[in-house]
Amino acid sequence: MPGRLPTEFERETRAMAENLRAQVDTHLSHLDGLIRRGRQVHDTLVAHPSNTSVIAATRVWQQDCGVTINQLSGGSKAHWLARSFSEAFLMRSAAGHAVEGAAPAQIVQRLLDVLEQAVASLSRMKDGQTVSAPSETAPPRRFDFVHNSELRPVVEQAYADSRRALEQGDYDLALRTSCGILEAIVTDALEHRGLNALAPSGAPEKIADWSFETRLTVAERAGLIRGGCARLPLVARRYRDHGEHAAEVIVSERDARRAGQVLHVVIRDLNPGR
Repeated sequence: MPGRLPTEFERETRAMAENLRAQVDTHLSHLDGLIRRGRQVHDTLVAHPSNTSVIAATRVWQQDCGVTINQLSGGSKAHWLARSFSEAFLMRSAAGHAVEGAAPAQIVQRLLDVLEQAVASLSRMKDGQTVSAPSETAPPRRFDFVHNSELRPVVEQAYADSRRALEQGDYDLALRTSCGILEAIVTDALEHRGLNALAPSGAPEKIADWSFETRLTVAERAGLIRGGCARLPLVARRYRDHGEHAAEVIVSERDARRAGQVLHVVIRDLNPGR
């Protein structure tokens, strides 16, 4: 018996979905280009902060970022991306009030954070998730690259848990969970590469005995990941100690979000074909 032909409504729905995916791919490609440019601008600005041509190039890049964010936010200044873009230019006092403009290199770094948040949001949209409420969706299909099949469902669930903790304002739990996922997937990549090809001088003989920092450093040296982990805040690098010194640890929303952003970058490093 021949299969049922799709209705006109089904054909239109399928076409709309394909069009949306194409638009998301276009935006992601454009954002990747902006991020690469931004990193170059940041490094050049740090090396030559007073160079007029560097300052001019920085302004052009910032304007391009503004145009892109305006498109992604639908021209609404109330959109979270638009608000994040505006806040990147502000320096806040201890009380949280905007008092003055931030340093140029710091602004560039903050804008890079905003662009990476946009990449993460669009990537979730492409995966079919509800961007406004990611914790209510099924675990994201972004860990197929993990070699240990038993680890995949664990990190998938942990990823959903980290998003939920962030939404609920439990920034310490969100950060610890993101870092735990980061360590797990980097360790998986290291073990797949093989200890003989990785062991740094003076490191323990077993990868399981390496510190979090050592695992990240060796993974970078081996070319498994790039330099995204350099952006991890200090409180994230010491996440293993939070349980013992929980009362002494203060994790901000910015710290938690930064850890999540670094995790997203490393996921893309380990799964470049995604």
